[in-house]
Amino acid sequence: MAMTVVPFWKRKRLDELDQDEWESLCDGCGLCCLQKLEDEDDPAAIYYTRIACKLLDLKTCQCSNYPKRREFVPDCIQLTPADAQSFAWLPPTCAYRLVAEGEELPPWHHLVCGDPKAVHKAGISQAGRMLAEDAVDEDDWEEHIIFRVG
Repeated sequence: MAMTVVPFWKRKRLDELDQDEWESLCDGCGLCCLQKLEDEDDPAAIYYTRIACKLLDLKTCQCSNYPKRREFVPDCIQLTPADAQSFAWLPPTCAYRLVAEGEELPPWHHLVCGDPKAVHKAGISQAGRMLAEDAVDEDDWEEHIIFRVG
């Protein structure tokens, strides 16, 4: 009789994950690194634009200086298990948000399918469709909204 191994993200609470497990939840979509706009009339609404953080590689969706990102982008948000209750601003496909909400990881997530490029093949990331932060005047960011959360 074969024994089924329950994946770590299903058997552990977020605050029980080690650093490698925590980091591995990231699917590499880069959506959290896109510039966002807030609605003054609806504070719960967050609008994602296709404008990438200056450190985000537009083709790979990887941070070009992840270890030192906060030195170059002081308002870069460091996700931690302690912040899990505030993950509603993350995209609905984000594994951190999904696991925090007790949901399943999508079939294209690399921890499920084994392919780290599946997030791009599934069209979840904005790889190749993002704009550089310095290429668009901040007053024009509204023209580049791709989705809303909240």
